[in-house]
Amino acid sequence: MRTETRLAYNAYLHQLATINGVPDATKAFAVEPSVEQKLEERIRESSDFLQQINVIGVDQQKGEVLGLDVANPIASRTDTSGAGERNPSDPTAMDSRQYECAQTNFDTAIRYEKLDQWAKFPDFQPRIRSVITKQQARDRIMIGWNGTSRAANTNLAANPLLQDVNIGWLESMRVENAERVTSAIKIGDQADADYKNIDQAVMASINAQIAEWYADDPDLVVICGRNLLSDKYVSLAGDHDAPTERAALQIMLTNKMIGGKRTIMVPFFPANAFMVTKLANLSIYYQNGTRRRRIEEEPKKDRIADYQSVNEDYVVEDYACALLSEGILTPDGVGGWA
Repeated sequence: MRTETRLAYNAYLHQLATINGVPDATKAFAVEPSVEQKLEERIRESSDFLQQINVIGVDQQKGEVLGLDVANPIASRTDTSGAGERNPSDPTAMDSRQYECAQTNFDTAIRYEKLDQWAKFPDFQPRIRSVITKQQARDRIMIGWNGTSRAANTNLAANPLLQDVNIGWLESMRVENAERVTSAIKIGDQADADYKNIDQAVMASINAQIAEWYADDPDLVVICGRNLLSDKYVSLAGDHDAPTERAALQIMLTNKMIGGKRTIMVPFFPANAFMVTKLANLSIYYQNGTRRRRIEEEPKKDRIADYQSVNEDYVVEDYACALLSEGILTPDGVGGWA
């Protein structure tokens, strides 16, 4: 590490310690609540998708799913002239389900040579912060779509989509909402197809699996895998001049409605699948006060390491407003399906 890099790095450590009210950022510390909130906001701001779902702090590690959107009809009539009494109902949830936040480690390493390159710029500290927050956003999206288990010791080589870090939304659907999950349907213009096109598949799925009071909700979207749409229908949302590393986190909007619903593509969603839900029906809960951090210099590896952890869970708020069709088969060009 060059001298100017050392000075910039020391200033970075001093700033971290100051804003968190600790004497030394190289010793493990609990992130100060206001700093934790700002960090969560920056993670969310780095991703269009995370900005459209719920990322919310909860006080307890375990508890009842919050029910963050309207879920039930409440209109009724009661004759109160006799013994009848009006009975208010909760519009936010149909059933009582539990969440459980589990520790997730977001540990980052940056090599000395990269720090030396960054030290010449006046935004040295924001650059380090940006790298960390963007990758945490990417990882959360990846876990949400691909997480299937909570391993005691994760294995990135065997699970490159972070399948073993936490249980994501799609796995929750498979386990807890199996009646609204289908697999291996055939979509295409062949004699043994289940549906001629994806529009038919989506419309039939909504009619059969989405609760009646959600079926015509204008906020329902089709989250679609890349193999199910022609590239000509896809365009990047938001700022086309955004840096590549940020664009990778954007929601991609298509110019095509599928089954009468707005269609989006999201990074790391399975290629041969679609999910119908409201984006407000997807949540990431993080437990307030559980973010721990330690910055450590590791000269034996020629790097600095930022050790962070937080307890979190991935929640589908109302299963009646969600369906999943995965492993979809399309014509292989020789009369079969793939």
